[in-house]
Amino acid sequence: MQQHQIVSREQWVAARKAHLAHEKEFSQARERLAEERRALPWVKVDKNYVFDGPNGKVTLGDLFKGRPQLVVQHVMFAPDWEAACKSCSFWVDGFERMVPHLAARDTTMVAVSLAPVEKLEAFKKRMGWSFDWVSSGGSDFNYDYEVSFTPEQIDRGVPKYNFGTTPFYGPELPGISVFFRNEAGEIFHTYSCFARGLDMMNAAYQYLDLTPLGRHEDGLPYPMDWVRLRDQYEPQAKGACCHG
Repeated sequence: MQQHQIVSREQWVAARKAHLAHEKEFSQARERLAEERRALPWVKVDKNYVFDGPNGKVTLGDLFKGRPQLVVQHVMFAPDWEAACKSCSFWVDGFERMVPHLAARDTTMVAVSLAPVEKLEAFKKRMGWSFDWVSSGGSDFNYDYEVSFTPEQIDRGVPKYNFGTTPFYGPELPGISVFFRNEAGEIFHTYSCFARGLDMMNAAYQYLDLTPLGRHEDGLPYPMDWVRLRDQYEPQAKGACCHG
């Protein structure tokens, strides 16, 4: 931790106001970025994706629940894993109680993973989550939206993750995809983000960024080494890998 000056309240307010000017510049830049994002072109979804839900088969259109907008959280959970990725679960903990608020603004949010629905439901119960979570194991959805990769793709070594800007670091990777459904029932893919693009959706990280220690991840084997599943934060808990 860096050394800090100890100053009077008046001096602190002056320094804080100088920093506030930079925060306002960032807010304005963020608003411009959001406008640019909303103006991106769309791609029509012509493939008929079918998922396994707890009550049977559902289509991509069904996931909208009658609303025009759908946000999909791609949660890393391979079919042979016994638990979802701890880092993805860190994000999911944050959106668990957000679903009704998004619904009030014509937006449905769901999680999608490759693991069979029985494993999803069991892990969902363990974590105390209530959002909709469906399995894409019987479709190309994860592969088409570039969060799952075949051994052949990885062996070829041609980057596909994060629009080809990030080398592969595993067969399952995180992401968020956004879709729009018009009154005619046509579905369009409007946006996806991956890797550091997901950062802004993690509320816990944004709170930590306000503190003197920040994320406090320097010196760790990798930045999120400290993260555990919510029920594993115990002194004796060891570093859990993404597949349990």
